Amino acid sequence: MPLTIGLAQMRCEKGAIAANLAAIQRTLQASADQGVDILCFPEASITGYNDPTHYPDALLALDGLEVVRFVALTNETSITVLAGLLEANPAGKPYITQIVARAGKLLGFYRKRTIPADEAHLFAPGPTAAPIFPHPTAPFGISICADIESAAVFAESARHGARLIFEAAAPGLYGAQETRDWRAGYEWWRGECFTKLARYARENNVHIAVATQAGRTSDEDFPGGGYVFAPDGTCLAETPDWSEGILYTTLPLS
Repeated sequence: MPLTIGLAQMRCEKGAIAANLAAIQRTLQASADQGVDILCFPEASITGYNDPTHYPDALLALDGLEVVRFVALTNETSITVLAGLLEANPAGKPYITQIVARAGKLLGFYRKRTIPADEAHLFAPGPTAAPIFPHPTAPFGISICADIESAAVFAESARHGARLIFEAAAPGLYGAQETRDWRAGYEWWRGECFTKLARYARENNVHIAVATQAGRTSDEDFPGGGYVFAPDGTCLAETPDWSEGILYTTLPLS
């Protein structure tokens, strides 16, 4: 049966948890009207992508009030929803985590495994196991931003039964905000997705779908970009530019 997915290109202000949850709620309501089965928000969409030493109050626990509020948003819908946060780690550096909820229940989570060298002092990599999330039409896996550099993350998810892998991303753009070249940033991230994710889709015979933070935050900008790649590597759908919005696509899964 076909599967309809939504990919949110969302501006996620750093530390603005209440405002980000309100934006997630609006997008969830709009997606319910579109008959969406799975809705993916970008990396760190709840907390914003921030330096945890500057925003210690934006580190969340999986059983904390903010996560409870997010999960409650899914209570009146059948949509499976993926959203991101910076997760407090009592044993050390925080994790970058994507959580999954449906019908008012937290179904599970994935912690980013690939931490870039320039952020290794801020975040801990997640464990090597790749969880697979059940869904009546398509069991799915999750990758987060810099995981795009690791073919093993995608291969492992496919090997464990994923038919669809969501890439939730927030790749910060370099250079001064005042002179930001949005098109160059957007085209750079689009090229990364078309080069690497299209190949992983072909190699593993899976669909791969991308949701990216978009727009200007207090001290960093993000390129946006939503993409869906078929198992043969072709792009089935993409956003037209770096603007905020939702990309809806129906996948012909059986």
